Amino acid sequence: MRKWNEFMVEEEANGVVEVILILVVLIGAVVIFRKQLQALVNDLMSSVEKKAKAVQ
Repeated sequence: MRKWNEFMVEEEANGVVEVILILVVLIGAVVIFRKQLQALVNDLMSSVEKKAKAVQ
């Protein structure tokens, strides 16, 4: 019975569950906002390319 109580009190698994939940939320956000993120990245990359050409 003592082992069972120790198992129930142990909180190490909570950290793993929290990390998994955070990853699920982040992946969900990426899937939902995929097109907007792609547009943002494309705009940033084109801006970087223009500025790189200006430096040359």
